[in-house]
Amino acid sequence: MILTNTINGQAHKIRQAMTHESYPDDLIRSILKSAKRIALVGASDNPARPSYFVFKYLTERNYDVIPVNPGRVGSMLLGKPFVASIHDIEGQLDMVEIFRNSEAALPIVEDALTLDPLPKVIWMQLGVRNDEAAALAEAKGVTVIMNRCPKIEYGRLSGEISWQGVNSRILSSKRPALSTKGFQKLTIDRRQ
Repeated sequence: MILTNTINGQAHKIRQAMTHESYPDDLIRSILKSAKRIALVGASDNPARPSYFVFKYLTERNYDVIPVNPGRVGSMLLGKPFVASIHDIEGQLDMVEIFRNSEAALPIVEDALTLDPLPKVIWMQLGVRNDEAAALAEAKGVTVIMNRCPKIEYGRLSGEISWQGVNSRILSSKRPALSTKGFQKLTIDRRQ
């Protein structure tokens, strides 16, 4: 993690080792604001699977999410074709989200670190933690988030999650925007 420290009126960037036990809201918010293209490794077209919910949610918030699952190539997920590998995706990836188990995270991260340019973020889903993979990515300057869900974090930071009675720890007087489908959505003010 890179922090800014002000000394004698000048800002200095310092690198601090990430503990991965908790993440500052500002870090999560900045990732969710700046990411545009996300490879969701382990995506499923089964509407009962959590990866389906996350894919749908992020797509509805104007992220360009690419479903990665070699077993589903030839089929579509909400209008997007599945690809077998992150290497089958053209262009820059801002984030590689890992929806696989902790043991599978290391080879996926190693694969992501061969991309040119490198993704800015490796995000491991709830229950997924691989410290060796995180250390490899961080050594290359890639930000790593583990054991977190971007859908939950987006909902918490935007205030949407509070509509369901969950304490998001975020207070806001911001009014939600009415979407084209007639549903209100809060946003974290992502650049489109």
